[in-house]
Amino acid sequence: MNPAQRALWYIESHLAEPMTLDEIAAIGGVSRFHMVRAFAAATGFPVMRYVRARRLSEAARSLAKGAPDILSVALEADYGSHEAFTRAFRDQFGTTPETVRAATCTHQLRLQEPILMDSTISSNLKAPRFETAKAFLVAGIAERISCDNGAIIPGMWARFHQQVADIPERVGQGKNEEKNRVAYGVCCNGDDSGNFDYIAGVEVRDFSDLPRGFGRIRIPEQRYAVFTHSDHVASIRRTVNAIWNQWLPASSYKAADAPNFERYDEKFDPVTGNGGFEIWVPVKE
Repeated sequence: MNPAQRALWYIESHLAEPMTLDEIAAIGGVSRFHMVRAFAAATGFPVMRYVRARRLSEAARSLAKGAPDILSVALEADYGSHEAFTRAFRDQFGTTPETVRAATCTHQLRLQEPILMDSTISSNLKAPRFETAKAFLVAGIAERISCDNGAIIPGMWARFHQQVADIPERVGQGKNEEKNRVAYGVCCNGDDSGNFDYIAGVEVRDFSDLPRGFGRIRIPEQRYAVFTHSDHVASIRRTVNAIWNQWLPASSYKAADAPNFERYDEKFDPVTGNGGFEIWVPVKE
């Protein structure tokens, strides 16, 4: 059973009890950092947002059935006050607990049902090679990514190809640039809610003349497990899922809390999405 499956089992079987990300990660046998990535790769949800959505959905069902005491429902959902519960309920569903109780139904609500794990893990993940990469700089188009807006990443790459010529100090610029064309999709600055910064960019020599509006990241020297994704770029999530929920837990390595990235060389065709690329995952013994 992989970390995401263990987490789902624990969440669903302890939904009425207090739980923390540390506890969920411990059940999965991995670090907080690993659990955040593994769960999001498998389900598309940040761990604790899923917990909150499931609790509020069950609370909504209780209210629709006529629960007489909203505070009791709030406490069961791990909220310490009526006010905190109402704010979270309104944020989740766009309405109040009182309204749902009065309506005696949840048809108008978008409830979060339990996730049934499926076989979305790639079945053809090849063994990685290992490399230690020296520190380097990447500059490009940057956005903060959450589970709600991950679909903007392809559009970020379209903007990158339109603006890459405006990035100064590009490594490889001016000398057989097509042959040396390498782009990076960097995931960095992740938090416990599953949000992270994504930079679609290129390696640069320094940031001193980089125009405002471009994102930047210094990637430190690091040991990596390097995986090849040979299929269309649209299926990247299946490979990422396999890495975090299958290969890494079964390996002798742990995930290092450092940026991970996709590396696109001249074989990748950004027009068709074909050609393959590499996924570099930071690891430690």
